[in-house]
Amino acid sequence: MAVIDLEIYKKNHKTQYLAESFERLLKERVQIETELAKDPEFKELAEEEFKNIDAQLTALEGQMAKIIEEDKEEEDFPNEIVLEVRAGTGGEEAAFFAEKLAEMYQRFAESKGWQWKTMYESRSALGGFKEASFEFRGKDIYRKLRFETGVHRIQRIPATEKSGRVHTSTASVAILPIRIKSKIEINPSDIEMEFSRSGGAGGQNVNKVETAVRLIHKPTGIDVRSTAERSQQKNREKAMGILIAKLEVLKEEEEAKKHASNRKSQIGTADRSEKIRTYNVLQDRVTDHRIRESWHNIEGIFAGDIEDIVEKLNSADEFSEESSEE
Repeated sequence: MAVIDLEIYKKNHKTQYLAESFERLLKERVQIETELAKDPEFKELAEEEFKNIDAQLTALEGQMAKIIEEDKEEEDFPNEIVLEVRAGTGGEEAAFFAEKLAEMYQRFAESKGWQWKTMYESRSALGGFKEASFEFRGKDIYRKLRFETGVHRIQRIPATEKSGRVHTSTASVAILPIRIKSKIEINPSDIEMEFSRSGGAGGQNVNKVETAVRLIHKPTGIDVRSTAERSQQKNREKAMGILIAKLEVLKEEEEAKKHASNRKSQIGTADRSEKIRTYNVLQDRVTDHRIRESWHNIEGIFAGDIEDIVEKLNSADEFSEESSEE
């Protein structure tokens, strides 16, 4: 049987027990070999023991390799993201659209059995989202939603528009993967930290104590907030996780732009300034400009029925990667 490096498996808490069992079986095998050398008549019984031990060793090696592979997969496509929406051009209509997009992703998450919760929200005068961020958790969530980053545009006649004129509004979406291990190191002196009282739900205690946290990364100007947790410490941890995710995305965007000419992807660079999709309410049509494909039933889409859209984007990306390798 091939020699494996048990130390790698011992360092991972998920495979540590399996590695120790593997090591124990190896020692048992050596002990039987020693006994066999002393007493050759023991051969038939020893061979039976070897078969049994080797089968267990093979099974354990397979289990450990699978766990490590799953960990690597989760590192590339984590099961936790922060989803941000921000109103763009269009005033109050843009804020309403930002909220509608947030609700669309929330309904989609619920249909997949994923969990989500609000981390921070800032509402406009009439109640839409000026900006908001949400934590989503679930199997394959980043793999599914990674191509939603960018500028979304809606064309519709607002309820307040008496002349029937079509308005165009925009909102930006950012999908931030929260990885278990990060390669980003932040100098504490680069962070400015502010505390305030959390508003909204959470009871009187939340409003009396300064639990809300705002972090500003001075070198980049990135500003993150967390108000969802009941303790300042937990909000600091959440905010730091989002900041790291944003810095990682920023680094990935820069790298993607450097190598853009070498990749034939139709999906683009995941830059939030890139216009990716138009929702035309009058024509009951949603068009993704990157893959030049349209869908109807806009109300169903806003109700969370976006499985076909996200799958088409993932398929287009896989096809692009295969083409670029040829």
